[in-house]
Amino acid sequence: MMLLFAIIAGFILDLLIGDPRWLPHPICLIGNLISFLEKLLRSIFGKSSRGLLVGGAVLVILVLAFSFCVPFLVLALAEKINPWLSFAVESFMCYQIFATRCLREESMKVYTALKNNDLTDARMKLSWIVGRDTKELTKSEVTKGAVETVAENTADGIIAPMLYMFIGGAPLAFLYKGINTMDSMVGYKNDKYLYFGRCAAKLDDFANYIPARVAGICMIVAAYLLSLDAKKAWKIFKRDRYYHLSPNSSMTESLTAGALHIQLGGGHFYFGKWVPKDTIGDDIRQVEPEDIVQTNNLMYMTAVLSILVFALIYLLELFIKS
Repeated sequence: MMLLFAIIAGFILDLLIGDPRWLPHPICLIGNLISFLEKLLRSIFGKSSRGLLVGGAVLVILVLAFSFCVPFLVLALAEKINPWLSFAVESFMCYQIFATRCLREESMKVYTALKNNDLTDARMKLSWIVGRDTKELTKSEVTKGAVETVAENTADGIIAPMLYMFIGGAPLAFLYKGINTMDSMVGYKNDKYLYFGRCAAKLDDFANYIPARVAGICMIVAAYLLSLDAKKAWKIFKRDRYYHLSPNSSMTESLTAGALHIQLGGGHFYFGKWVPKDTIGDDIRQVEPEDIVQTNNLMYMTAVLSILVFALIYLLELFIKS
């Protein structure tokens, strides 16, 4: 029960506080570790494709060990001191893992810039939350970028870590965030990371496979509760859920496109190189800034539904065991 209360407390704290810039964030620490290890491992294993594959695999092992062992040892030490201290520490850890409010705030900065007709500012704000090049994007493309990143991160920024928390507490959730952070930093199919980032990218696909589909199911219900087109969302989900370079990203993107009657996806430039992608959804109407607000509402409802479902399953499991 302490774990359940810690997760709920962390979720509520995230909704209330978000990620203040003055508060050190453990994901930044993991990111700094990845950057340091990348330079070190590239110097050790060389530039051959085989060497880069091995170096990338070593990176994954080291980051996973750090991401899991540090919070595990901290919680074990806190538990020895006092169980309530352990509860407080794990609640704080869970809070820092969730990204619900942060995702909304960052995407709404794009929305505000678009509403102020400041496309240059909107492009810059979008560049903070996406990997694509944003300098030449149109207003419609900027809006789509914000909608897509909120939809995708509903799964891997909220639902996935939440699921892993219920399975193995904050340490397992941090292990997942280590995987996800590696993928966001080195999991690209370009000349620099094609081999070095392959292990991280494949592991991220595996770690997100079930959470992305769980998020999709909850998002359909969320669309219905928000009076969006849940029927269309299901239709587009069945048709377009694999129209993405990732086997998981289009799960929630396709549902969002269907629920809002818009078309997402399509090719973009990444690090100056054009990457072709399929479109997702039907081009029923022009995308507009208000779709960012609607997608955030969909994200929030999906998150609340998910934690309620996970909590009920967790309580049922405890009841059966007792």
